[in-house]
Amino acid sequence: MKARVTVTLKAGILDPQGKAIEGALKSLGVAGVASVRQGKVFDIEVEGVDRAKAEQALTLAAEKLLANMVIENYRVELL
Repeated sequence: MKARVTVTLKAGILDPQGKAIEGALKSLGVAGVASVRQGKVFDIEVEGVDRAKAEQALTLAAEKLLANMVIENYRVELL
């Protein structure tokens, strides 16, 4: 089973990398960019077919390893 865990900064947390990307896009002439927030995407393949157990395991992994729960949010999607 394939899954995706997306980790993003919480609202209100400064994102200097996002600001740098925003500036670079504008300097490349990309019109209409209001703001950029960067994040991380983890594509994970899980053995087995029990969706509930897979989601539970990935949630635990996100909370303990993939995301810094103080400043980041995460979303688990089973694809």
